[in-house]
Amino acid sequence: MELLLLSLRDFWQEMLGMAPRILIALSVLALSYVLGRYLARLASMALGRSALQELHHRFFRVAIIILSVFGGMIVALNVLGLEKVAVSMLAGGGVTAVVLGFAFREIGENFLAGLFLTFSRPFNVGDLIVTGEIEGTVKDIELRYTHIRTDDGRDAFVPSSQLFNSPVINFTRDGLRRSSFTVGIDYANDAKLACDFLKKAVGRARGVLSDPSPGVFISELADSFVVLKAWYWVDALKKNQSLTDIKTEVLDNCRIALLENGYTVSAETTSNIAVVRMPGGPSAPGEQSA
Repeated sequence: MELLLLSLRDFWQEMLGMAPRILIALSVLALSYVLGRYLARLASMALGRSALQELHHRFFRVAIIILSVFGGMIVALNVLGLEKVAVSMLAGGGVTAVVLGFAFREIGENFLAGLFLTFSRPFNVGDLIVTGEIEGTVKDIELRYTHIRTDDGRDAFVPSSQLFNSPVINFTRDGLRRSSFTVGIDYANDAKLACDFLKKAVGRARGVLSDPSPGVFISELADSFVVLKAWYWVDALKKNQSLTDIKTEVLDNCRIALLENGYTVSAETTSNIAVVRMPGGPSAPGEQSA
């Protein structure tokens, strides 16, 4: 019993001797937390001027506070004379990071890719993009993945690493999107005249921009017909118009223009290109006139 009392007395004396160091260590921890909150607030104010989402703001705020408190713990341990413990924490943290890096390699890869995409964002919520075989509208952006809604109603969650390592096509970065189609005419027909009235027909469609202007040119001399290719531009940022409605009107205008100018549409198709011929025009080799 006397030995226990002696041990407790020695421990109490040691604690009294270390009291100033303990108070300083606790003060260092408190100051590190306050400093972390202050730096996080400054970072949040700076990020508020950027286009980053609130999700990324929260991540950077928490990361700054954690790093500040961790640094305060290292300083506090040195104040208490526990330098070896501080070194062990640093070394152990490095080893732990390596082990977790191997164990959760894909998660870490997506996480880091999401951070890099935060600073070099090739798209934003609401943009129409294509990555790999996925095309759709960006609905949400997280650090690990991006939510894309396709035209046929599917929800795709694309990992950030794929977006970072693969090409991304953004159709709405500047609001302009180009569409094109092809049509075939008989070799006996006037191809330049067809280009002229098809260009006017495309330009009459609602939603087709005059600048950049639409165009039609002779694309190819196929075995059985001359291929004409037409293109036009639309403003994809306008919410009150449908790209499919614009395309329907463009193609219907071209169909009407072909008929009004004396062309007839052949029932045959080759390579997904509609072939049109003038009534009474000579047939291509091996074919009959429509």
